[in-house]
Amino acid sequence: MLQILSNRTYRHLFAAQVIALLGTGLLTVALGLLAFELAGESAGAVLGTALAIKMIAYVGVAPVASAFAERVPRRAMLVALDLMRAGVALFLPFVTEIWQIYILIFVLQSASAAFTPTFQATIPDVLPDEKEYTRALSLTRLAYDLENVASPILAAALLTVISFHNLFAGTVIGFLISASLVVSVVLPSPKSTTKRGIYDRTTRGIRIYLATPRLRGLLAINMAVAAAGALVIVNTVVYVQGIFGLGQSDTALALASFGGGSMLVALVLPRLLDTIVDRTAMLAGASVLAVATIAVSAVPSYGWLLPLWFVIGAGYSMAQTPSGRLLRRSSHPEDRPALFAAQFALSHACWLVTYPLAGWAGATFGLPATSIVLALIAGSAVAVASWLWPVVDPEIVAHSHDGLPASHPHWNEGEATEGNRHAHAFFIDDLHGGSSR
Repeated sequence: MLQILSNRTYRHLFAAQVIALLGTGLLTVALGLLAFELAGESAGAVLGTALAIKMIAYVGVAPVASAFAERVPRRAMLVALDLMRAGVALFLPFVTEIWQIYILIFVLQSASAAFTPTFQATIPDVLPDEKEYTRALSLTRLAYDLENVASPILAAALLTVISFHNLFAGTVIGFLISASLVVSVVLPSPKSTTKRGIYDRTTRGIRIYLATPRLRGLLAINMAVAAAGALVIVNTVVYVQGIFGLGQSDTALALASFGGGSMLVALVLPRLLDTIVDRTAMLAGASVLAVATIAVSAVPSYGWLLPLWFVIGAGYSMAQTPSGRLLRRSSHPEDRPALFAAQFALSHACWLVTYPLAGWAGATFGLPATSIVLALIAGSAVAVASWLWPVVDPEIVAHSHDGLPASHPHWNEGEATEGNRHAHAFFIDDLHGGSSR
């Protein structure tokens, strides 16, 4: 898997991602401590509101940002967004009011909502070979899981010698190093040859997404991932410390068990995807999520919770990690930022539903009922994904173009077939609206 790091451009981008993630992890710890300093026992409400603001920014800003991304060189855009995030983090230690946190978090997460899809859309252009790209997706999954483990440990070590306000400086440094690593390489920036209006550019990614059968299936899988993931992220502390009466270190171990399952699958997934298709792997992972989530409704002890969290982590990684392959397979290079932004926004819209549901239902109806509700959502999502995503899903599709002049240069693409048809890699675009499939 590590062979792809021999590619200098990808190596610098991956290092930039890891360092930025560590900085974001430090920010998360410092923000929690800042909220407690300002709000005391109401810190949970402050952080809950900040999380909602984060999701709203992700859902609302990503498609709009992608509309402007095609007009700006990717490297310049990524560097500018890193500098914006560093600037916001620089102001956070000086916050004295709760409303100031909310404004800065919205600006910070809006920058992340523009940065992440653009960054993700660049990787398949840097690594055009599918096997190498699959390894990159697995490394990305590992980076996210390691960040969840490493950042709190690093923050705890730093807090023994510095004030939590200084953790924000670590975030600033992380974003600045990330920006310098992006500056150090030349990035591809495919441009559309067609001039489009702002509405067309803003909605293009979502229109391509919803017109592509495999991506409609991916949207349903996103909901299964969000349903199971919300149970773990929102209610782990309630299970461990509220139900089983254990301590904070036990909560950390449970979350590490979830991360361990995810990391294990990320390590084996590239080889697995050499032998099975994405649809089989992702539906299997989502099915594991549904089954394990309903099993949580009857979990009798902490000893049983740990393996269940491990299994959910494994299903989470298997269902989610290959999604970049689907997006790459479903778009022209110039449309990828818009399509990755659509995936970013739509997947976080699923989390925007399941996060509050997991918390509200847990507090109102209890955790067993909550896990059953979330399992039903996940199971229904798997059934919908199986229906929307065709079993036979070729990349090269024979199709016709009614009304397209015979002299049009598009007819020269691919191979001619019978009945005034031709076959080539099929993407939803201006000439392929989906009706001819």
